[in-house]
Amino acid sequence: MSRIRTRVRLDGAAPEAAEGAAARYENRLLLILFLAFGFVFFDRQALPFLAPFISEEIHLSNTELGTLSGVLALTWALSGLVAGRLSDKLGRRKPILITAVVLFSCFSAAGGLVTGFLGLLAARALMGVAEGAVLPLAQSLMVEASREGRRGLNMGLLQGSSAGLMGGIVAPLAVVWLAELHGWRTALLVTIVPGLLIAAWIARSVREVPPGGRAQVVDPEAVDMTAAGPKPTVREVLGHRNIVVCMAAACCYLTWFIVIVTFTPTYLLTVKDFSSGTMSGVMTCLGVGWVLWGFLTPAISDRIGRKPTMIAFSATAALCPLAIVYVDDPVSLGLLIVLTYTGLGCFTLFMATIPAETVPRGALATALGLVMGVGELAGGFLAPVIAGRASDVWGLQTAMFISSGGAVAVVLLSFGLRETAPRVLRRRAARAAGVASGSVMSGAAE
Repeated sequence: MSRIRTRVRLDGAAPEAAEGAAARYENRLLLILFLAFGFVFFDRQALPFLAPFISEEIHLSNTELGTLSGVLALTWALSGLVAGRLSDKLGRRKPILITAVVLFSCFSAAGGLVTGFLGLLAARALMGVAEGAVLPLAQSLMVEASREGRRGLNMGLLQGSSAGLMGGIVAPLAVVWLAELHGWRTALLVTIVPGLLIAAWIARSVREVPPGGRAQVVDPEAVDMTAAGPKPTVREVLGHRNIVVCMAAACCYLTWFIVIVTFTPTYLLTVKDFSSGTMSGVMTCLGVGWVLWGFLTPAISDRIGRKPTMIAFSATAALCPLAIVYVDDPVSLGLLIVLTYTGLGCFTLFMATIPAETVPRGALATALGLVMGVGELAGGFLAPVIAGRASDVWGLQTAMFISSGGAVAVVLLSFGLRETAPRVLRRRAARAAGVASGSVMSGAAE
């Protein structure tokens, strides 16, 4: 009898224990991937902050600076497209993710060994090849391990806040400090260390399938992700309107973001005559806004919906580059930047959350890779090159106007989105059921 009681108690506790294990893994995975993608952006953002120091040894025009940013985005885009589709076909993400983290760390450090513009260009191109695989794989792992109520928040922390903390706050402070003390080459060389440590942590702790294997909630157009059968093709993925809208939004939002982070340090130093310390402080305000809105925006979208969040926060983001042009006081500028740098929170929505809630699991990495890849090709590769050339002709403020226009375009595109937030869809379904029930009762009474 005692054996039976013991078995009953253990069986009753098993679901709770399993849920506890899944929650612990969810939090651990979030921390690991938070740091992994954070250091991706630490390495990516190091170059704009080091550009004034590099130019003392290797002269860089605005066009060349834009080209360095653009070539990384180009290879990042191509890599994301290939890596996402490859991981869906193989059904494995962990080995590709580990390889990508090791390689981007090595190529980032290699930038400190070059002797001219072409060498720096090659190092950045190779770094983009490695970094492009990280986001679609990391978000695919995270969405499967996330509880429904925390999906938007988790993905926002992983993509928005991590990049903001490491690329927007730590990077300007750390790389400028290192460059002033030991030179820009040393600042790039040391970037290899954290990446290798994170790759080892991923190898040890990350699983292909999370405990309990959580399922997604997809929109009514999407196929059941748990069903057996062939995986959706790229054409079928593109058949979802949300994916097409998100791809277009990515092109415009990457224009907004890449142009700001590429040209603002040089703009503050050369046009506004800020000191390097003041420039670093203002750029850190970009990072503060990045971290803040990186998790607040997707968390808000969990409650009010993805579509209204995209519209409202993108309209606010359009003001940020205009503040950089028209506000001269560093303190006021920093405060306005924190309040208006809301677009980075939207990145998680159109690059990860909305696609993840639109397509079946078998096409998840493909969808994320498509959105990121197309966005990086247009907004990440072409936009900084065009903005750099335009700035050489008409002045650096031109780049800021181009950036603002990108955010305005996203506002218009967001009106075409179909809502995917589970909580909002349930509220709509409950209201519809209540209206239908009321109609039936009214008809019966008559």
